[in-house]
Amino acid sequence: MMIPIRDLFEGHLTVCDLERSMAFLGDALGLELAQVFMERRVAFYWIGRRGQSMLGLWETGTAPQRMSLHLAFTVDLPDLLEAPERLRTANITARDFWGNPTEEPVVLAWMPAASVYFQDPDGNLLEFLSMLPDSPQPELGVVAWSRWAHRHDLGQPQIAGQP
Repeated sequence: MMIPIRDLFEGHLTVCDLERSMAFLGDALGLELAQVFMERRVAFYWIGRRGQSMLGLWETGTAPQRMSLHLAFTVDLPDLLEAPERLRTANITARDFWGNPTEEPVVLAWMPAASVYFQDPDGNLLEFLSMLPDSPQPELGVVAWSRWAHRHDLGQPQIAGQP
Protein backbone atom coordinates (compact mmCIF):
# COMPACT_ATOMS: atom_id res chain seq x y z
CA MET A 1 0.00 0.00 0.00
CA MET A 2 1.25 3.47 -0.91
CA ILE A 3 1.94 6.02 1.83
CA PRO A 4 -1.22 8.18 2.22
CA ILE A 5 -0.74 11.85 1.38
CA ARG A 6 -2.63 14.19 3.76
CA ASP A 7 -1.57 17.74 2.85
CA LEU A 8 0.77 19.82 0.76
CA PHE A 9 3.86 20.66 2.83
CA GLU A 10 5.98 22.61 0.39
CA GLY A 11 5.53 24.39 -2.91
CA HIS A 12 7.87 26.53 -5.00
CA LEU A 13 7.36 29.49 -7.31
CA THR A 14 9.76 31.06 -9.76
CA VAL A 15 9.87 34.86 -9.56
CA CYS A 16 11.51 37.67 -11.52
CA ASP A 17 12.45 39.88 -8.55
CA LEU A 18 13.07 38.12 -5.22
CA GLU A 19 12.90 41.27 -3.07
CA ARG A 20 9.59 42.38 -4.64
CA SER A 21 8.10 38.92 -4.12
CA MET A 22 9.40 38.78 -0.55
CA ALA A 23 7.69 42.11 0.17
CA PHE A 24 4.48 40.75 -1.35
CA LEU A 25 4.48 37.56 0.73
CA GLY A 26 5.70 39.21 3.94
CA ASP A 27 3.94 42.58 3.85
CA ALA A 28 0.81 42.00 1.75
CA LEU A 29 0.06 38.40 2.79
CA GLY A 30 1.68 38.41 6.24
CA LEU A 31 3.67 35.19 5.84
CA GLU A 32 6.60 34.58 8.18
CA LEU A 33 10.03 34.42 6.59
CA ALA A 34 11.61 31.05 7.40
CA GLN A 35 14.99 31.49 5.69
CA VAL A 36 16.58 33.46 2.87
CA PHE A 37 19.71 32.53 0.92
CA MET A 38 20.57 35.70 -1.01
CA GLU A 39 23.62 34.12 -2.64
CA ARG A 40 21.30 31.54 -4.23
CA ARG A 41 18.44 34.05 -4.72
CA VAL A 42 15.95 31.87 -2.85
CA ALA A 43 13.65 32.52 0.12
CA PHE A 44 11.37 30.25 2.15
CA TYR A 45 8.21 31.24 4.03
CA TRP A 46 6.21 29.38 6.67
CA ILE A 47 2.55 28.94 5.89
CA GLY A 48 0.48 28.48 9.02
CA ARG A 49 2.56 27.53 12.04
CA ARG A 50 6.28 26.81 11.79
CA GLY A 51 6.91 23.34 10.45
CA GLN A 52 3.38 22.96 9.04
CA SER A 53 3.85 24.11 5.46
CA MET A 54 6.40 26.08 3.45
CA LEU A 55 6.64 28.10 0.24
CA GLY A 56 9.92 28.58 -1.62
CA LEU A 57 10.64 31.50 -3.98
CA TRP A 58 13.36 31.08 -6.60
CA GLU A 59 14.50 34.08 -8.58
CA THR A 60 14.90 33.29 -12.28
CA GLY A 61 14.94 36.81 -13.66
CA THR A 62 13.12 37.43 -16.91
CA ALA A 63 14.16 34.25 -18.72
CA PRO A 64 11.70 33.34 -21.50
CA GLN A 65 11.34 29.80 -20.13
CA ARG A 66 9.81 31.10 -16.90
CA MET A 67 6.57 29.35 -15.90
CA SER A 68 3.45 30.75 -14.29
CA LEU A 69 2.36 28.42 -11.50
CA HIS A 70 -0.62 27.99 -9.17
CA LEU A 71 -0.77 27.37 -5.43
CA ALA A 72 -3.80 27.17 -3.17
CA PHE A 73 -3.65 28.09 0.52
CA THR A 74 -6.16 26.64 2.99
CA VAL A 75 -7.90 29.40 4.99
CA ASP A 76 -10.84 29.54 7.39
CA LEU A 77 -14.19 30.36 5.79
CA PRO A 78 -14.78 33.65 7.70
CA ASP A 79 -11.39 34.89 6.47
CA LEU A 80 -12.15 33.72 2.94
CA LEU A 81 -15.40 35.70 2.91
CA GLU A 82 -13.40 38.83 3.79
CA ALA A 83 -10.57 38.07 1.35
CA PRO A 84 -11.72 40.26 -1.56
CA GLU A 85 -11.83 43.34 0.66
CA ARG A 86 -8.60 42.50 2.48
CA LEU A 87 -6.82 41.92 -0.83
CA ARG A 88 -8.18 45.20 -2.23
CA THR A 89 -6.85 47.01 0.86
CA ALA A 90 -3.41 45.59 -0.01
CA ASN A 91 -3.81 46.76 -3.66
CA ILE A 92 -4.32 43.19 -4.87
CA THR A 93 -7.18 42.34 -7.22
CA ALA A 94 -9.38 39.46 -6.05
CA ARG A 95 -10.41 37.31 -9.00
CA ASP A 96 -13.02 34.67 -9.66
CA PHE A 97 -12.44 31.27 -11.27
CA TRP A 98 -12.37 32.82 -14.76
CA GLY A 99 -9.86 35.54 -13.82
CA ASN A 100 -12.37 38.39 -13.60
CA PRO A 101 -12.24 40.89 -10.71
CA THR A 102 -14.70 39.89 -7.99
CA GLU A 103 -16.23 41.13 -4.75
CA GLU A 104 -17.00 37.64 -3.42
CA PRO A 105 -15.62 34.11 -3.44
CA VAL A 106 -16.73 31.45 -5.89
CA VAL A 107 -17.68 27.89 -4.99
CA LEU A 108 -16.23 24.94 -6.87
CA ALA A 109 -19.35 22.85 -6.38
CA TRP A 110 -17.76 19.50 -7.26
CA MET A 111 -15.59 19.63 -4.11
CA PRO A 112 -17.29 21.77 -2.66
CA ALA A 113 -14.83 24.51 -1.75
CA ALA A 114 -15.04 28.30 -1.66
CA SER A 115 -12.16 30.13 -3.36
CA VAL A 116 -10.74 33.54 -4.13
CA TYR A 117 -7.94 33.85 -6.66
CA PHE A 118 -5.26 36.53 -7.03
CA GLN A 119 -1.84 36.97 -8.60
CA ASP A 120 1.57 37.65 -7.15
CA PRO A 121 3.82 40.31 -8.74
CA ASP A 122 5.15 37.71 -11.22
CA GLY A 123 1.73 36.59 -12.42
CA ASN A 124 1.64 33.29 -10.52
CA LEU A 125 -1.94 32.37 -9.69
CA LEU A 126 -2.55 32.11 -5.94
CA GLU A 127 -5.74 30.96 -4.27
CA PHE A 128 -7.32 31.12 -0.84
CA LEU A 129 -9.49 28.01 -0.41
CA SER A 130 -11.86 26.76 2.27
CA MET A 131 -13.45 23.33 2.02
CA LEU A 132 -17.20 23.42 2.70
CA PRO A 133 -19.09 20.83 4.77
CA ASP A 134 -21.88 20.53 2.18
CA SER A 135 -22.36 17.64 -0.22
CA PRO A 136 -20.73 17.99 -3.62
CA GLN A 137 -22.99 19.27 -6.41
CA PRO A 138 -20.90 18.91 -9.58
CA GLU A 139 -23.87 19.78 -11.77
CA LEU A 140 -23.63 23.39 -10.54
CA GLY A 141 -20.09 23.87 -11.84
CA VAL A 142 -18.56 27.04 -10.41
CA VAL A 143 -20.99 29.49 -8.77
CA ALA A 144 -20.78 32.74 -6.84
CA TRP A 145 -20.68 32.41 -3.06
CA SER A 146 -23.96 34.36 -2.75
CA ARG A 147 -25.74 31.81 -4.97
CA TRP A 148 -24.27 28.87 -3.03
CA ALA A 149 -25.12 30.47 0.33
CA HIS A 150 -28.71 31.12 -0.82
CA ARG A 151 -29.15 27.51 -2.03
CA HIS A 152 -27.83 26.19 1.29
CA ASP A 153 -29.81 28.52 3.58
CA LEU A 154 -26.66 30.20 4.79
CA GLY A 155 -28.24 33.61 4.37
CA GLN A 156 -26.57 36.50 2.61
CA PRO A 157 -22.86 36.43 3.43
CA GLN A 158 -21.34 39.41 5.14
CA ILE A 159 -18.81 40.47 2.56
CA ALA A 160 -16.48 43.17 3.88
CA GLY A 161 -17.34 46.60 2.51
CA GLN A 162 -20.99 45.69 1.81
CA PRO A 163 -23.96 46.42 4.11
